[in-house]
Order: sequence, then C-alpha cells, then structure tokens
Amino acid sequence: MKHIGTQNFETDRLICRRFQLEDCEDMFNNWAANPNIQLEYGEPVYKTKLEVKELLEKYIAGYKNPDFYRWAIIEKSSGQNIGQIAFCRVYSDCQTAEIEYCIGEPFWGNGYAGEALSTLIDFTFKHIDFVKLEAFHRVENVKSGKVLQKSKMHKTDVVERFIRENISPIGEVCYCITNKKAASNN
Repeated sequence: MKHIGTQNFETDRLICRRFQLEDCEDMFNNWAANPNIQLEYGEPVYKTKLEVKELLEKYIAGYKNPDFYRWAIIEKSSGQNIGQIAFCRVYSDCQTAEIEYCIGEPFWGNGYAGEALSTLIDFTFKHIDFVKLEAFHRVENVKSGKVLQKSKMHKTDVVERFIRENISPIGEVCYCITNKKAASNN
C-alpha cells in the first residue's frame, strides 16, 4: 500500500491541514481542555497549554511517517483551529483506516464534522488506495452518531479494531464505507 501522509484538503468553509505549534492556543481553548469533547471520544482532557504543546509536538513528529494522517480543522471565516479529524488506526495490510474526529463545543451545530468527514472520504478514495474507511461512536455520544448517520458511511457489525482485539462492540455503533474501485483492483 502506498501512503501519502497528511495532505491538505479544503471544503467551502474549512481548511484541513497539518497541525502546527501555533495551533496550541486554539486547541486548548476550543476543544482539548473540554471534558465534554475529549471524554466523548476517549481522549484525555488536557489541563494546561504545556500538555497541549507536548501533544502537538507528537502530532508534528508523526508527519515524518507516510502512514500518519491527522488534520487540524480550521474554520476559514475565523482562522481558528476548531477541531481535528484523523485516521487514528491505519491497517496497511488490509488497506483500512479508522476515522476519529472532534469539533469544539462553541462550533457545534454548524455541520462542520460532517463536512470534514465527507470531504475526507472523497479525498481519501481519490488520492490514497485505502479500500475501506471505518468509524464508530459510543451509543451515548448522540452528536457523533448523528454525524455518522448523515454521512456516506453505513452501519456495520464490527470494525477492524474490534476484530484484531478479538472483542465484540458493546455500546459502540460501527460504520464503514468501501471504495468499490480500489476493492475491484485487489
């Protein structure tokens, strides 16, 4: 599988690009320190800007790996980092990636997560030879569930992560989409 790493893509209202150290303030203020966001998708709550800076340094170091995919979501109108979208798991052996995303609470209800997700799916299937993209949400995370329900993805019984960990999803709702063109080439 040929990886291209994190490459910029845009929507009408968003720029999705690599993280930069300058994102620290927005990340801290808009989402990384907010337990309503971080705990919903299983990430720690960052209590200080120094902790966010250390996280950013890890993200930035990851960009040297061609199979590392993590985008800062920038609202064009304000220039603020309002969230992120990423392939939190990449399974090159079966050409599958698992998507995670979050949007800062002040920006909820604007359709930004769905817009970033839809464009990421299109971008990925056009430029990277992944056959399948997957995501899941916890049942209690209704907002994330609505994003996936409205997306191009469809419900599925399980995702690659659970298969490899030999566990059944309990309290998680799984989604996927297959790149039919890439699948037919295998």
